[in-house]
Amino acid sequence: MDLLNTLLDKGLRRELPTRDEALAVLATSDDELLDVVAAAGKVRRRWFGRRVKLNYLVNLKSGLCPEDCSYCSQRLGSKAEILKYTWLKPDQASEAAAAGLAGGAKRVCLVASGRGPTDRDVDRVSDTIKAIKDQNEGVEVCACLGLLSDGQAERLRDAGADAYNHNLNTSEGTYGDITTTHTYADRVDTVQKAHAAGLSACSGLIAGMGESDEDLVDVVYALRALDPDSVPVNFLIPFEGTPLAKEWNLTPQRCLRILAMVRFVCPDVEVRIAGGREVHLRTMQPLALHLANSIFLGDYLTSEGQAGKADLDMIADAGFEVEGTGEVTLPEHRATAHAGCGSHADADADAGTGCGAHGGGGCGPCGPTAREAAPEELVQEAARNSEARTDLVAVRRRGAGTDLAPNA
Repeated sequence: MDLLNTLLDKGLRRELPTRDEALAVLATSDDELLDVVAAAGKVRRRWFGRRVKLNYLVNLKSGLCPEDCSYCSQRLGSKAEILKYTWLKPDQASEAAAAGLAGGAKRVCLVASGRGPTDRDVDRVSDTIKAIKDQNEGVEVCACLGLLSDGQAERLRDAGADAYNHNLNTSEGTYGDITTTHTYADRVDTVQKAHAAGLSACSGLIAGMGESDEDLVDVVYALRALDPDSVPVNFLIPFEGTPLAKEWNLTPQRCLRILAMVRFVCPDVEVRIAGGREVHLRTMQPLALHLANSIFLGDYLTSEGQAGKADLDMIADAGFEVEGTGEVTLPEHRATAHAGCGSHADADADAGTGCGAHGGGGCGPCGPTAREAAPEELVQEAARNSEARTDLVAVRRRGAGTDLAPNA
């Protein structure tokens, strides 16, 4: 297939595909899917071998968010029956992180709901970072606290943070459909602040909110331009009690095409499968490891993931290996120059919200449901919704904020 040969060639050279080529990946047929995975898998192995980086989420503060992001179970007005609690103490957060590290995680992602941290919140998180690093040599810590004010990224860096996560989530053109309490530009500004402070920038997207192929390509090209070290790809978890509860737009095949497109556009960055992989990839998760080189271990912010041991078994059975703490994740040219094409950290990792549920909401649904749908679209939507797997959406009831052991 000429398209895949071209994309493979460009990926091995770190050359940007054309927009038409990226769109063509999303338009491939199911009959061509294994060929797409094979080509993108060669790009993944060129830059990351067969290593899989494990990341572990600690939800420092759950729910109670003033932002109106439509996808998020922690949003303003959410009726999702999630855990709600205020800030964990540093020792509680460190204890939660220890479970993930014992399970093989290399990076701990500290997330707190809200628009953005106050200076007191930054002090609080700084104490938590120090507590985790004092007890775990070599651990990476990523913070995901929402929109940053001037000087806050530098303070987190000085406290020992390695990375900062803030996702773009969707294209600039449709951002107002999912959030009204802040803007796409606000998110870009925070990623740039993290970058400028010397933190490894992590920024990604959420697929499955009703967006078009063009929207997906737009946001991935915008991410490449921002040059993060890691790009988390979230798949919307349609929580009951949120505006997007009826948006079941993804199939395992669609998810694999999206991951392949991201890998072709951002060949040498850490591509992370974040929230929603169990819900939408399901038994196809092992194939996704040929495209992404990073996953979250165990549970997400407000939803449960598959058992940590199942994650480890899946990695081993698929012929991959867990990346060790002594190994450098990024290719040498990125690790030394802190340059490339992706983002580094996590993403609103829950409702298909990588590592933080911050900003972006917009109570109005997006995509076809946000406008008058054509009859053909309504038929397609009905077909998709008939495949809704609400049985796979489980609210987290263990780990941080509870007395039960975490899943790691």
